[in-house]
Amino acid sequence: MTGFRPTSSPLDALRPQAFGADPSGERMARIRRSPHYADGVFTNPVAAEQAPAGSLLKFLPTYFRKEERARRTPAGTVPVHPTTIADLAVPAASGLRLTWMGHSTVLAEIDGHRVLFDPVWSRRCSPFVFAGPGRLHPVPVPLAEVGRIDAVVISHDHYDHLDMPTIKALARTGTHFVVPLGVGAHLEYWGVPAHRMTELDWHESTGIGGLTLTATPARHFCGRALRNTQHTLWASWVVAGPTHRVFHSGDTGYFPGFADIGAQYGPFDATMVQIGAYSEFWPDIHMRPEEGMQAHLDLQGDAARGVLLPIHWGTFNLAPHSWEEPVEGTVAAGRQRGARVATPKPGQPFEPSGELPLDPWWRAVAAGGTPARTGADPELPSRAEATVRV
Repeated sequence: MTGFRPTSSPLDALRPQAFGADPSGERMARIRRSPHYADGVFTNPVAAEQAPAGSLLKFLPTYFRKEERARRTPAGTVPVHPTTIADLAVPAASGLRLTWMGHSTVLAEIDGHRVLFDPVWSRRCSPFVFAGPGRLHPVPVPLAEVGRIDAVVISHDHYDHLDMPTIKALARTGTHFVVPLGVGAHLEYWGVPAHRMTELDWHESTGIGGLTLTATPARHFCGRALRNTQHTLWASWVVAGPTHRVFHSGDTGYFPGFADIGAQYGPFDATMVQIGAYSEFWPDIHMRPEEGMQAHLDLQGDAARGVLLPIHWGTFNLAPHSWEEPVEGTVAAGRQRGARVATPKPGQPFEPSGELPLDPWWRAVAAGGTPARTGADPELPSRAEATVRV
């Protein structure tokens, strides 16, 4: 499919390439036919405010207050698991293995296939290399050492989920990209051939090898440039193989549709659920830990089923809560609800059917823990030096 518009005004000609492109032509025509597109924008399954009126003015003093900044970053070095290309080359004994690379990036090895969700290998989730939220820990595995990727799945087009340098590097490997409607305009603008991407609306599926990948609803929004046209869709994802199936939430606020997704596509061997970067200033578009746990339970229908892998925390400072609060809240909610929660270090592979990583490793490096260096951006340890080289 073709159809992207890199510029739509004289000022847009000056914008960074990382802003991506606007859908147009055949792609835009398909967007307009979507049942989830109305009055010129994609709509949520349940109405959501991106930011209530006046919330930004209230948020900024909190975000920049010195004592608050200290809570939002680790006080020590975040331990990164020393995974190697040899470790990842050994097939998963159970047929399903997950490796959380930080934030929402997860490598899922499922029934002999390898799916990479929301890959971000850059040092900043930003259109600029010199500004924007920087990593609080290095990438656990250089991109060149991740190995064969059968499919790259993108949940939506925000910078902490769709990273241009990473996409360009992966495009050179010949992998296939599966994305929500409209997001293909960005990929095509960055050089991904149309025949190596599939754009899906909610409840549409595609096959990659022996896997079925299905876009499912989420409660969020889109946009990369100053002008937010809501012309690209956001999604959660179901990936099902002959034996195993997993769910990745992308970014989303809580909504009752998780139970419907579970009833139609579940239950799941593992759910990867967003539990960080929430705030009272944007309560509808990100979940708090208790809501993430409820989403997991809705998806599974039974607390004893499957494993919850908390994602979207620990790597970038994107919200006013303390750095460790999301995972602490999730572990507490899991204990209360009788759910199994895996808490791997970044880069630590695990198999949901086996022994789970449960070590509360974050407590030693959280504010109030054992102080060391801050792990702040711009100079990261050597494992990150090959961030997006392949």
